[in-house]
Amino acid sequence: GEQKYLEPIHTSARVLAGRFSPVTGVIRSWDFVRKGRDWKYPVIIDNMMNLEHLYNAGLLFGDDTLKSVAVTHANTTLCNHFRPDFTSYHLVDYDPADGRVRRKETVQGFSDESAWARGQAWALYGYTMMFRLSGYECYLNQAENIAGMLLERLPDDGIPYWDFDSDRIPDDLRDASAAAIMASALIELSGFAEGAEADEYMAFAEKQIRSLASPEYTAPERTNGDFILMHSTGAYPFSSEVDVPLTYADYYYLEA
Repeated sequence: GEQKYLEPIHTSARVLAGRFSPVTGVIRSWDFVRKGRDWKYPVIIDNMMNLEHLYNAGLLFGDDTLKSVAVTHANTTLCNHFRPDFTSYHLVDYDPADGRVRRKETVQGFSDESAWARGQAWALYGYTMMFRLSGYECYLNQAENIAGMLLERLPDDGIPYWDFDSDRIPDDLRDASAAAIMASALIELSGFAEGAEADEYMAFAEKQIRSLASPEYTAPERTNGDFILMHSTGAYPFSSEVDVPLTYADYYYLEA
């Protein structure tokens, strides 16, 4: 109830919305251009997660512009980020002058056409969350389509390899962070789904959580830098955060 906390909520939401372009219909993600690329307006699937802040701030302050930006970003991402099988690209680069898609890639994954595990988790969580906030059925349909794809492709223990299309499976690294995000999303999605799908989502989320809670993924106390979960993978192609604990692995695990 502290009123002083309202100002940073509103300010940060407006700053984030300031990165939106009505030409592209999305919020710009990165301001840098990685060596060897020529991005003009890069947008990553991860940024679906920012829409919760925008939409909630719009409700809190009666600011329909913030809600509109969130919905428009979600709609544009739905149109451009997904393949026919409901796997997601990591990054879509737009032309800021006319909004056309310049290129689709998977920067942190195995290849541009591969399904990077945490990117699929952000997509599942993002559209589940956007349905909760907006009630728009297209978001629920997208979340269920993504969930169906994941349940068909995930290993028996529910913990994905860092990329579903790695050429080293089954002898490759897993990503506990992706599993934790998926589990949290599946639990929420089970409350929106109907019939057998609802039970299936909850059962698989429980499988993931039990796998993460096992000694294979839960670190002994006073080890692992005091993180809970082991064996997450940040950006394998760049040898960054490989087989380490990650903050968002623990966060979404606790949420689930």
